[in-house]
Amino acid sequence: MTTQKTNWKMYTTNEEGWAAMIEACESATVSVDLEQFIFVTNDIGKKFIDVCARKAQQGVKVRFLWDAAGSFSFFGSAIAQELKHKGIELIFFKTLFPSFFKAHDYRSWYFRNHRRTLVIDTKTAFTGSICVSDKMISWRDTVVRVEGPVVKDMQSAFERMWDRALGKKLPKILKEKHSDREFKYVTNNPLPRRRRLYKHIIDAIHHAQKYIYITTPYFVPTRQLSRALRLAAHRGIDVRIIMPEWTDHPLVDLCARTFFTKLLESGVKIYFYREEMLHSKTVVIDGGWATVGTLNFDNVSLLYNFEANLVSTNAEFATEVYHHFIEDISNSQEVTFKDWKRRYWVEKFAGFFIRFVRDFL
Repeated sequence: MTTQKTNWKMYTTNEEGWAAMIEACESATVSVDLEQFIFVTNDIGKKFIDVCARKAQQGVKVRFLWDAAGSFSFFGSAIAQELKHKGIELIFFKTLFPSFFKAHDYRSWYFRNHRRTLVIDTKTAFTGSICVSDKMISWRDTVVRVEGPVVKDMQSAFERMWDRALGKKLPKILKEKHSDREFKYVTNNPLPRRRRLYKHIIDAIHHAQKYIYITTPYFVPTRQLSRALRLAAHRGIDVRIIMPEWTDHPLVDLCARTFFTKLLESGVKIYFYREEMLHSKTVVIDGGWATVGTLNFDNVSLLYNFEANLVSTNAEFATEVYHHFIEDISNSQEVTFKDWKRRYWVEKFAGFFIRFVRDFL
């Protein structure tokens, strides 16, 4: 797909996404910047390391920025030191071990770097829900490869996170740049005035006129977001949410269910994806606004993590996200209000108590 300023290609399987990312790394002549939440040194992880180590030996500047919690198998390991010997710069975002925090310190241990960015030569970039681990090979993810002006914004976001991981003081961003562009890389930081992506999504929901289609693996929305979705349904907007029936986080799944009654009563349609693990994180609204990236519809992502999504007002891009949603819904089962009221009493009982901790998930 092409616009005057931006080229993109979307991948919906991890095998395709990994292959495209590795191919891009192979083509690097200047720099490779890889930011990941989960990176595991199994088969696919070794492929990334091998190609990046080879490029580093050829003089390409290679930097890895991984979250210490998400990539805990790497943190403090001998492999991390080996990468440095191969010429790869490696930084872990924050320690695994909390210290004494100050109330205003947004670098608190709880705030993780959940972003996933790969930038090659400041010309080509990838982002999406994809991680680097063999166990996710069959997961349903969405990753986007882009070329165009937005890549410079993705590079800039990487540089800021790199400096943040080094403990450097960052200059304030007074206003969002390039607000008139069809493609933007919008970040979300754990400070009230820095949750730009969260604000973008809330605003887009408020302005929806026809439909709001959401795909998310984890669904524990803030009260503001839950209310916005219910109000949209009340005013006649077709609101649909696809999520897995069960994920790798059962507690989060139970929390998600505590929202179902009010959402279903308001007219929101909920679907359980029936195929492999659904890990994609996308939103498409009215065929003219869409976002793909790392943001889950849960409190941790919306309020506490560092996140980033590609946000586009390009109709072709939005249409492609729409078609992926329609395909996924064909592999899903709707949760009707009638069936939901007849769920097992054990689930109702668990839901009563789990609601007291859902604000922290």
